[in-house]
Amino acid sequence: MSTQLTGRSGTTSEPLIATSRDQLRDALDRLARGRGSTCRTSFVPTMGALHGGHASLLDEAGGRGDLLVASIFVNPTQFAAGEDLSRYPRALEADLEMCATHAVDVVFVPDVDVVYPGGTPHVTLDPGPVAEILEGASRPGHFHGVLTVVAKLFGLVRPAVAVFGQKDYQQLVLIRRMVTDLCMPVEVVGAPTVRETDGLALSSRNRYLSPDERRAAVALSAALGAGAAAGPAGSGDVLAAAERVLAREPLVSPDYVALRDVDLGAAPHAGDARLLVAATLGSTRLIDNAAVTLGGAAAPDFPESAGLVAG
Repeated sequence: MSTQLTGRSGTTSEPLIATSRDQLRDALDRLARGRGSTCRTSFVPTMGALHGGHASLLDEAGGRGDLLVASIFVNPTQFAAGEDLSRYPRALEADLEMCATHAVDVVFVPDVDVVYPGGTPHVTLDPGPVAEILEGASRPGHFHGVLTVVAKLFGLVRPAVAVFGQKDYQQLVLIRRMVTDLCMPVEVVGAPTVRETDGLALSSRNRYLSPDERRAAVALSAALGAGAAAGPAGSGDVLAAAERVLAREPLVSPDYVALRDVDLGAAPHAGDARLLVAATLGSTRLIDNAAVTLGGAAAPDFPESAGLVAG
């Protein structure tokens, strides 16, 4: 990859690649100096295996700053014993090509010992009670690892704005809470979920689905659509409608179907809420969610109302 220090509107779209803290700081400092005292850094942290959903995050972040940074780091502290750390997909060459295509200025690709010098960190972040429900109940300790690595990456990159996908809705809520509670000077943006034309949310884990499992996985977005359509009838009908759809697909083993307020507290009697689902197909675990309006007008057709559709 080229190391020419041109702007994102310059003649090259190839990013600088930093693998150490010093390289990252040098690249950011040099690029920022060339873009003026008001240079605003935008950031998209990823675990790699980039797909169209990540591309939409890069584009969103690119429109919100003057210097676009992406990180590619499979964070070991958010994987529990027996989870798929070693199996998590890695495709660095393709990831770097996507970053180049989407005008990323700097890609931070650290090894584990760069992010966690000396091994497991002694100081971690307590994500609070919201981390103990839903994904946190199924994956104890997961959000301790997520918030710790995001805080470390924020400290290294020092972005003005960071963009995360709404597909990982609980993660988004917790990162926003962390930024607020710890007074971090970062604007956190939640970008819409990108979906296949049949409604399946894009995910790095989709590649593990067999053809039959891939067909069955559409039940998750179909369940969300049925739940959203039942919003005017109230919370009980929303959950019942979603659960009926999942029950009709034998290859889908639901973990949870939950209705919460937008901050993941108890579901309101009326107004804006969030419907969340997690399920396993074979050895692959998928999550998804959608906005729901309780007690109001029927929601627009899903999935278009819940996110972008990949063409």
